[in-house]
Amino acid sequence: MRATITWLGHASVLVELDGARLLTDPVLRRRIVHLTRRSADPIHPGELDAVLVSHLHHDHLDRPSLRRLATPRTTAVLPQGAAKLLDGMGYGAIEEVRTGDTLSFGAAEVRVVPAWHDGRRRPGPRPLELETLGFLIGDIWFAGDTDLNDSMRALHGEVDVALIPIWGWGPSLGPGHLDPEGAARAVALVGPRVAIPIHWGTFLPIGLRRPDLLREPPLAFARYVAELAPGTRVVTLTPGESLTVGGGSSA
Repeated sequence: MRATITWLGHASVLVELDGARLLTDPVLRRRIVHLTRRSADPIHPGELDAVLVSHLHHDHLDRPSLRRLATPRTTAVLPQGAAKLLDGMGYGAIEEVRTGDTLSFGAAEVRVVPAWHDGRRRPGPRPLELETLGFLIGDIWFAGDTDLNDSMRALHGEVDVALIPIWGWGPSLGPGHLDPEGAARAVALVGPRVAIPIHWGTFLPIGLRRPDLLREPPLAFARYVAELAPGTRVVTLTPGESLTVGGGSSA
């Protein structure tokens, strides 16, 4: 199975597989709420077969970015109960899914898998709270935002490439996130051939000057993977960079 994986920054990853073009958690803007992009502007990914949204947080379900990507041939895939957040955007179809569901886009199969994270969309006195998800796109695991959980072992033997979050957007992490060591432990549970760190090096709060947060997390992640999961190769991409895997490629 040959796939091209392009990291657009944060949790936005374009996966081109079996003729399908799928984009996870699209965030294409320079500013989201109190966060500003500290990397180059992302490329527009072009027409898509589907956008896959893992959960409701504003840095994952960004309505202006999703509106830009809507076409009559594009399907939006969202947690069960979230379709109303995309009202009037012009998607050809909206699929509300839960853990265990399977969808097909041409020859590409997408299986919905669990993530362990807060599912509320804030602010508000009674914020909408829905399931948090990951996606298995063929044998490529997009983990979404997630904490470490021993149930990740269920994916062992099914994942060739892990798109794994290793940090966030500030100087500290709240609950339900993986830091470099936690991400390496998740990789050890799942056992992919290749791990690509995501969810780092893209956004910082307005006014925060911490360039170390834009470069150090993947270095620490690679060190922990070498110790905890030495059979996995870490490939660190810069925003806009691609990796081709499978089909006789070197990756």
